Amino acid sequence: MPFMNKSKVAILRTTPATVLQDYHRLMNLAGYQNVIARDRDTALKVNISWHFFYPGSSTTPWQLDGVIRALKRDGYDPALIHACHNRTVVIDAHLGERENKQVNVVKAHGLRNVHLYEGDEPWINVRDAVGKLADKFLCLNQVYPDGFMIPKRFIGENIIHLPTVKTHVFTTTTGAMKNAFGGLLNEKRHWTHPVIHETLVDLLMIQKAIHSGVFAVMDGTFAGDGPGPRCMMPHVKNVILASADQVAIDAVAARLMGFDPLRDIKFIRLAHDLGLGCGDPREIELVGDVDAAAEDWHFVGPFKKMTFASRMQHKIYWGPLRKPLEWSLKTILAPWAYIASVLYHDSFWYPTHQQLVHDILHSDWGRLFHNWDSVAIPPSDLAAPGWTNVGADPVELKKDSLRLLRQSMRILATCVKEAPEFNARRRRLAARPGAPT
Repeated sequence: MPFMNKSKVAILRTTPATVLQDYHRLMNLAGYQNVIARDRDTALKVNISWHFFYPGSSTTPWQLDGVIRALKRDGYDPALIHACHNRTVVIDAHLGERENKQVNVVKAHGLRNVHLYEGDEPWINVRDAVGKLADKFLCLNQVYPDGFMIPKRFIGENIIHLPTVKTHVFTTTTGAMKNAFGGLLNEKRHWTHPVIHETLVDLLMIQKAIHSGVFAVMDGTFAGDGPGPRCMMPHVKNVILASADQVAIDAVAARLMGFDPLRDIKFIRLAHDLGLGCGDPREIELVGDVDAAAEDWHFVGPFKKMTFASRMQHKIYWGPLRKPLEWSLKTILAPWAYIASVLYHDSFWYPTHQQLVHDILHSDWGRLFHNWDSVAIPPSDLAAPGWTNVGADPVELKKDSLRLLRQSMRILATCVKEAPEFNARRRRLAARPGAPT
């Protein structure tokens, strides 16, 4: 079933000198004020694909800053805006928001910063939230026969997704639709990996049912190609995108990267066929710097130069290791996979590929990131167009492998301690009669 209303995607070329005013113009070109209700809470769903800074992997500080300034400039009440984070068992959201300088932006603007898995944040059964819509899920009823929980605060809230333009070893590309995976699902979300495309479609159904408005603002100042969302080759691409149609913005981003959205990206095709959005670039209304959308970056994608970790993940979820190993990821044995991921990505890959990070820090965007706190524009200056001065070049790369190794060991310890399988066992033991209180 085709999407009935004409989908619109705004795209602009940008520079550090104009990026803040560009985000304001971008969001209005895409008609966000028609979608994001002023009298509702608005969650800014920050993307943290890696707790370390890696270009193209996570929401950039200027992306978050630009969106917040646009909302405030257009009269949205800051008291009704909050940053929003979830977690995975291998990503430390608190470290990530610090290393990616997202929390700096949130604090500067005086916004609430919500971590959905902490404190008294309530979660609700999905069927209590969406009712009979759950009967239409493509896969989640089979993955979670007993149902699953979603954040209660999302019901009736606006949500603005803040993804980046990048590839992904599970979904080929990732963007607005995949960003909901890091918000709606909490523990045991890895159970959905064998049916990840169908999962993203189910999550889009849920979003349309529970949110008062859904919008996406995508940053392509950095873009990542290769075995994302972490171990990529970063590129400077100088584009930003926005849309109220999550399918359409992902389709346009996929086309920029050199993919055919309907042929190459299963979750886009499934959502398009179900009428959840428009995945056909020929049927999408483009506004802004329309010629930028005609670019083809010729990305090689995530499968040609896979890392050892991504090859093993494919074998476990879709290949010869699925039968002997995939079952263990649904038991108390699952933390072996979390440990393996942290050891490979954090202890080995990131420390040995620091030159990639350092090289891109010499770009204008890299210098802006490196010097963010020293060149920060006051939040009160809502009309500021951007940064004419992005600060000095970073000093030459210094070997810091020991610090990174120590940091990865701390992450590993937290990963094991907070593993959902161990937490569930602790809860069961605590609930036994006679258990100490």
